[in-house]
Amino acid sequence: MSGSKTALRDQVLTERNRLTPAELSASAVALSEHLLATPQVRRAASVAAYVSVGREPGTGLLLDGLRAAGKRVLLPVLLADNDLDWAAYDGPLAPAGRGLLEPTGPRLGADAIATCDVVLVPGIAVGSDGMRLGRGGGSYDRALSRVPVGTFTCVLLHEHEVLDRVPAEAHDRPVTAVATPAGVRRLPLPTSHPGMPK
Repeated sequence: MSGSKTALRDQVLTERNRLTPAELSASAVALSEHLLATPQVRRAASVAAYVSVGREPGTGLLLDGLRAAGKRVLLPVLLADNDLDWAAYDGPLAPAGRGLLEPTGPRLGADAIATCDVVLVPGIAVGSDGMRLGRGGGSYDRALSRVPVGTFTCVLLHEHEVLDRVPAEAHDRPVTAVATPAGVRRLPLPTSHPGMPK
């Protein structure tokens, strides 16, 4: 299964590298507008989000919009074992390893994600059943395993990264929605997948 994941990652990242700065900028604006207007986000008191890197769909405008709307925003802090700690986004971000930017406030612990009303996650692709393909480190699959069932969990992608199906393994966790520059749509949770208990 990991070979098919690697092949799909390579294909998607090649497509991302073809996106122009103008396309990336327009995408970030559209994503921010769609998500900030989504009922689950508008009602949320707290949102777990992330700082985009490279050619990921941009989150800078979205993060500022969430804060301007009075939301408590938690951002991830990558730990040495690839798990994620969390800290509030209340000020400047600091450079961290692997080209990431992280919040500088007090660490809240890996379980802090479970307190959020909305969880926004990065990805490489998503299937129509909600199964998400990440970068392969397992950070977000671990984080999503701590999120209560029923929480609005949304992956941010470019439109061509929404597929019929993506390869899935036992540790993979589904999301309930996908946001692209075209809008936000709910995804049906899979009735079964390798990560679900038998």
